[in-house]
Amino acid sequence: MPGNAAIVRRGYEALSRGDLTTLTELLGDDVSWHTPGCSPFAGDVVGRKAVFARLGRYLAETGGTFRADLKRVLADEDGRVIGIHHNVAERVGRRLDIYCCVVFELENGRIVDGREHFYDLDAWDEFWS
Repeated sequence: MPGNAAIVRRGYEALSRGDLTTLTELLGDDVSWHTPGCSPFAGDVVGRKAVFARLGRYLAETGGTFRADLKRVLADEDGRVIGIHHNVAERVGRRLDIYCCVVFELENGRIVDGREHFYDLDAWDEFWS
């Protein structure tokens, strides 16, 4: 079984390809996703379908320009993994260009929780508002 860091890397790769089959394999049925801020995306969603819907909206509302380019993966002995990535997208004449990290929790080889943290939360909120 691959380590947690490898699972997270595989998830980023699948997201960049739009590979829902692999993402379905990697995300737990009751995965939860947490997005801070006050944009229309802020708040928590629970369940694989809800997480897919959130990620799908990122792509849909940017005409497919949204990217999360993985820069680094950090793993700890407690099983958590941090994915540091660079978000870029274009939407309604605006450009998103910020760094983000997601703290992932995994159980039995599947992602069960993701918490987004943005370097510039105001820029994230403004882009989506």
